[in-house]
Amino acid sequence: MAGRAKPGDIVSRRKGFVMHRGISLGDGRVLHNTPFRGEHICTEEEFRAGRRMYVANLEGHHRSQALRRVSYDAGSRRYNLFTNNCEHTVSRMTTGRAHSPQLRSWAVGAGFAAVTFAATRHPAAAAAAYAVGRKLAGRLKR
Repeated sequence: MAGRAKPGDIVSRRKGFVMHRGISLGDGRVLHNTPFRGEHICTEEEFRAGRRMYVANLEGHHRSQALRRVSYDAGSRRYNLFTNNCEHTVSRMTTGRAHSPQLRSWAVGAGFAAVTFAATRHPAAAAAAYAVGRKLAGRLKR
C-alpha cells in the first residue's frame, strides 16, 4: 500500500487511532478534510504531517471519476465528524456516495461495549465487546 501516488489515488496516514485520508491530485497536491479548514487542497508534505503516507492505487477509470468529481466539488464542504469527515470526502469523490467505515466501526464497537457494560458492569467484558463490535462492523457491507 505504500508507494507513489497517481492523480486520483487514495492517500492516507496515521492520525492517532485512525487513518486520515485524502485524494492525490498530482503535482504534490492532496484534497482532504480537516476540522479547522474543512475540505481543502494542500501540499503532500502538509498532508503527511511528518508521517508515512500510504497509497491505495485505484484503477484508471476510478481515478478519472474521482478527479472529475474533485474538479467541480473540491472545497465546497465544511468538516463534520458524523456527516463529512475525511472518509466521507474520499468516498464521495471516488464512488459518488459518502460513507465512513472507521466512524461506523467505532460507533458499533461503542454500542456493543455500552450494552455489555450495562449487562455485566465489567470493564474487561465491555472492552472485549468493543473489539468484537469493531471487527463485526468492518465485515458488514454498507
